[in-house]
Parts: sequence; structure tokens; C-alpha cells
Amino acid sequence: MIGGLALTPLDAAAILIVLAAALGYLNFRFLGLPSSIGLTIMGAVASLIVVAIDRLFPGAGLGHDIVRFIAGIDFHATLMEGMLSFLLFAGALHVDWHEMARGRWPILVLSTIGVLFSTVLIGGGFLLLARMVGFTLPAIWCFVFGALISPTDPVSVMGVLKRANVSPALEATVAGESLFNDGVGVVIFTILLASALSGAPFSPADGVRLFAVEAGGGVLLGLAIGWIAFRAMRSIDDYKVEVLISLAVVMGGYTIARPLHASGPVAMAVAGLIIGNAGVAHAMSDTTRDYVHKFWDLIDDILNTVLFLLIGLEVVTIPGDARLLILGAAAIPLALAARLVSVLLPLRVIRLTHRSDLIAPVTLIWGGLRGGISIALALGLPDGTARSIILAATYVVVLFSVIVQGGTIKRVLEWLTFRQSASR
Repeated sequence: MIGGLALTPLDAAAILIVLAAALGYLNFRFLGLPSSIGLTIMGAVASLIVVAIDRLFPGAGLGHDIVRFIAGIDFHATLMEGMLSFLLFAGALHVDWHEMARGRWPILVLSTIGVLFSTVLIGGGFLLLARMVGFTLPAIWCFVFGALISPTDPVSVMGVLKRANVSPALEATVAGESLFNDGVGVVIFTILLASALSGAPFSPADGVRLFAVEAGGGVLLGLAIGWIAFRAMRSIDDYKVEVLISLAVVMGGYTIARPLHASGPVAMAVAGLIIGNAGVAHAMSDTTRDYVHKFWDLIDDILNTVLFLLIGLEVVTIPGDARLLILGAAAIPLALAARLVSVLLPLRVIRLTHRSDLIAPVTLIWGGLRGGISIALALGLPDGTARSIILAATYVVVLFSVIVQGGTIKRVLEWLTFRQSASR
């Protein structure tokens, strides 16, 4: 509700699209920043302006209205059960599975063992940091934070890869890892959150069982719906119907994943790989291929624009406690250190990196951006002290990741490429 007027879901969507279009135009026209970075910065600045107006004119109630508007959006349902399915499918369409197959072991290890390592490291470190700052937070909630901040965001990562000049094999490896670690991270988060809400001690055995069921079920479901869609597309040649089939895969597949207790994000990543590779190569005419890619590119761009705008606007909803800012700032090096360990250690163990090759690990570590998925998971937490602490830390880490890491990764990789070329 804004100004006493009740907002429908369509009204909320209209406001977000208008804001996104206006800020996107201003960014393109005057700033020229990558859209994810530009919209996040402009959304954050807009939020700070609202906070300042509220301080100067307490009777205006503008900040209160925006908080109520944002609070009225069910972020968990909107992103995790809606936008995420479209974003993962659209991202997977552009991943070459022949190149990804060359990096299959790093992808498998990093998206499973790597996410688990990161969850444990961040959870333990966050528990210590929270106590040092003065917050009493149960350990299980710290590991919930570890689970939601560990996955890299495929939207942010793929945006970086479009700007960075990396090899096709490395690009496919990084993109594949970001697609699948997202699904794995959501499964781990769901398991830990259920334990935190129930108050029962966490059972590793039950956690492993649930993880196997959800992740394995997601792979099987993705293979099944991807194969059915591929066969259907192969039997006809009508771009309108084939675009509609791809849309049905996303909306129908994600919907049936829930009652089957399968991971929808994993299913969408697998189905997208099938349609984007086998479907494009053997089931589509040139006209259909062009329409399918343009349709999903447009969907991807629209959702990205709204998503990064929402990240920027979230600052209005964070309580004004200086300790939250301190804790969030301290969580940045913690998240980076955990990413460093969870990438280098598994790859060293299976001997897939060399000391002389810095481009691949740096791309995986510094280019492993956190984004809207982490924000959505934090916003989906139930009201309480834990939610405020986790949301503030998540916001600060994501803001740093999108703006600093996303804004510098291209130059970092160019510098490393120059150094390695000069040393030969």
C-alpha cells in the first residue's frame, strides 16, 4: 500500500518495470556502466535519498511507504519459484556442453564439495564475528547464512563473462559451476533452514539423504522434460509453437518439481542445457533458433534489470543499527576467504590447477559473484532478530560483490593475461 492505495501484484510489477526502465535509460545515457552494476548503484542511491528525505521531513512517510511496498513482495516466491526458473534456463541455453564437458570435474566438485566447504567455513566464521560485534545468534542460523551466501549467482557471473576475454572452455566451466552450485546451495539452505525453524538438532545423515533426493531428482526431472521438449521440437517446424514449448518447459517443469521433491533450479539448468545444445543443433530451423534465442535473451534482460534494481532498493528495509554495518563489512573478507579455500583446495586435491596458471582460479574466485539469489533467500527468512542480521550481512556482501568484484574482474584478468604473456 502506498499513500493509502492498495497495490495489486500487477501494480507492483508495473512500478518495478517503470523504475527499471527509467534507471536503465539513465545508466545507458549518462553513466555507461554494466547494467547489473549501474542498476544496483542507482537503486542504492535512490534508497539513500529516500532515507535522507525521511530524516529531513519525518512527516513525509516516503520511506515507510517504500518499506511496505517492498515488504509486500514475496521475494522467496517471486524469485525462487518464479524468476529463478527463467534465469537459470536462459543462462543454460548459452552454455556449450562440449566445452563444459572438458571442465566436468571442476564443475562437479565445485558445485557440491565446494559449496559444502564454503557453507561450513562461512557459518563458523560468521558465528565468531557476530559474537565479537555483540549479537547472540544461534549457530544453526549462522550456517543458514553460510548456505545462502555461498552459491555464486549465474546472472551476475554470466554478465561478467560477457565482458571478460576468457577461453571458451573456462567460460563454460565458470558458467556451468555457477548454474549448478546455485541449485545445490538452495537445497543445502532449505535443509538447514528447516532444522533452524524446527529447533531440532541438525542430522548430517538426514541432510545427506534429503540432498541426494532433491539434487538427484532435479537432474532426472531436467533430463526427462528436456528430452520430451527436444522430441516435440524436432517433430515440427513452427517458431511460435517451439518458443511456447520452451516456455512450457520452464513454467511446467518448475511447478511439478515441488510435489516431486526435486530441485527445480537443478532441473531448469539441465533442461536448458539440452534445449540449448541438442535442441538448437538438431531440432530447430535457423528461424526458430533466432526467435528462441531472442525471446530468452529479452526475458533474461528484463528479469536481470528488475532483480538488480531490487537489490539496490533493499537498503531501505535494513534496520539502522551500526553493528549490522560492521558485521556486514566483516563478512566480505570472510566470504572471499571461504570462496578461495572452497575453490583452490578441491581443485588441488584432484590436481586440476597449476601454480603457474592464475587466470582460471582468479576467474572462479574473484569472478564468483553473489547476487539476487542470496538476497531472495535472506528476504524469505521469517521475521525476527536472525533475519535482520542475516539480511544486512547479505546485502553488504552482495553490494560489494556486484559493484567491486563485477566492476574490476575484466581489468584483473587483462592484467593477469599481460603478466603471463610477458613472463613467457
